[in-house]
Amino acid sequence: MNKNICNVLFIFAAILFLSFARAWAQEAQEETYDNEADMYVRYVPSRSAKAQSGRVQIIESSFEYVRNLKLFGELPVELSINPQYIDIRNSTQVELPSHLTGFSTGIETTVPLFNLEKAYFHIGVFPSFYGDQWTFDLGHFRIPSCYYAIYRPNEKLILIGGVSVYPKYEDTVLPVIGFIYMPNDALTFEILPDGSTISYALTKKVTLFLEGGDFSDEYVVSKDTNRNVVLRYSQAYCGGGIKFQVNKNIEAYLSAGAVLAGAFKYRDELGKVSMERGPYVTVGVQMTL
Repeated sequence: MNKNICNVLFIFAAILFLSFARAWAQEAQEETYDNEADMYVRYVPSRSAKAQSGRVQIIESSFEYVRNLKLFGELPVELSINPQYIDIRNSTQVELPSHLTGFSTGIETTVPLFNLEKAYFHIGVFPSFYGDQWTFDLGHFRIPSCYYAIYRPNEKLILIGGVSVYPKYEDTVLPVIGFIYMPNDALTFEILPDGSTISYALTKKVTLFLEGGDFSDEYVVSKDTNRNVVLRYSQAYCGGGIKFQVNKNIEAYLSAGAVLAGAFKYRDELGKVSMERGPYVTVGVQMTL
């Protein structure tokens, strides 16, 4: 069962990616559809655990491909695939997996909110597998989703409000509240639940930014003789960095800062590792077409 599901998942991802890549190449001349890719690696050096001996080092990597299209010529739809990998070096007394893996797909759309002017409703569904191996089974399967309203009173401000739903998670419903404010062409505030940035464009090619946020996710893993136990990984961070526009389609970025809080926690009191504060460095590339 594990191998069959894994094989089907990767065949689906390969077909999806290749079909998008072909459409990307064909439509580059037409400039009809948007394609986006975001790749990054974040390195969190070894740091001490709180209230216990040992240290933890983390390397996170992620690749997300997004295809923006319009169904029937009108309905905007965003399709995505997002594999993730987290490498863990752990010397504490609490057993942790050597790595965590995730693979999610997504479909999102935004439609007018009733007949309200400048108001919209966004819905997203993300079938996902989260575990400690690349051979996923149904026990690793989750379907997070989000539902929120968007209001744009003017060209400079966007307001967002709604909820995210996480079935089978410890916190099943979380608020989605944020805004995007662009007082001028150089300065942008993006205060969003999945991470906030304040950006200032020095030139057309160079942008400075501050970043911060906190996140958590849950993985179904094996611990000792226990199978399918839930491990929650959480992190809060803040820092800053620089973006460089290589050309009109490629942007590279580098950021560094501090991880203010981080923890691995098993459900059912099977153990917890909280880490001391420490630095992080992130390197990434964003591509659009």
